[in-house]
Amino acid sequence: MTKLLLIDDDRALLRALEIGLGAKGYETASCKTAKDGLAQAVNFAPDLILLDIGLPDLNGIDFCRKLRAFSEMPILVLSAAEDEAQKVAALDAGADDYVTKPFGMAELEARIRVALRHAKWRSNLSEKPTMTVGTISVDLEKRLVTNCGIEVPLTGKEFDLLVYLARNFGKVYTHHQILRDIWGRGYGDETHYLRVYINRLRKKLGDPEGKIIKTKPGIGYQLFDATEES
Repeated sequence: MTKLLLIDDDRALLRALEIGLGAKGYETASCKTAKDGLAQAVNFAPDLILLDIGLPDLNGIDFCRKLRAFSEMPILVLSAAEDEAQKVAALDAGADDYVTKPFGMAELEARIRVALRHAKWRSNLSEKPTMTVGTISVDLEKRLVTNCGIEVPLTGKEFDLLVYLARNFGKVYTHHQILRDIWGRGYGDETHYLRVYINRLRKKLGDPEGKIIKTKPGIGYQLFDATEES
């Protein structure tokens, strides 16, 4: 049974999540503080954490940093619609994705399924010489990319960017993270520079609508399998 850890100080929301997710076959454990959440992450060993950013003892951003010091279990952040800066900070600190409050149970369940599927894909990836995401195949040894079996010519930096997103398939990465990890720390604020490369990649991959490389407005990008359904 898939195990979910729910961390939120809203008792009513916790109860609703316990009932709704339990009815869908998930085993849940819940807590109201970051301190208890970190302990439960070890003792309960969940497959995924649902984390509210605003906690009474430690904010969710610091929780992400502390958890990432010893675990890569996926974190789905629950955030208010106006908290864009908080979402970015949580993703920079190690969260995988976010769900904006208020949300419906159907939407939340879909996001959980996707996050778990992506986490499993990443854990099975290791250092395989070839990665496949949907119709895209990346040969790391030959530095060769194909889409639907047709070779896609990429520059060195375009290839590095695609590999970065593919290795972290399904994870939302902020502009700052991508620029820092691919171009170096001196490029952390050059969002226009990254946008040019993303547009080039989309054009070469036949992805003008951004269904493969998704834009998270004001936040960053996420590589997605356009053939999969939530």
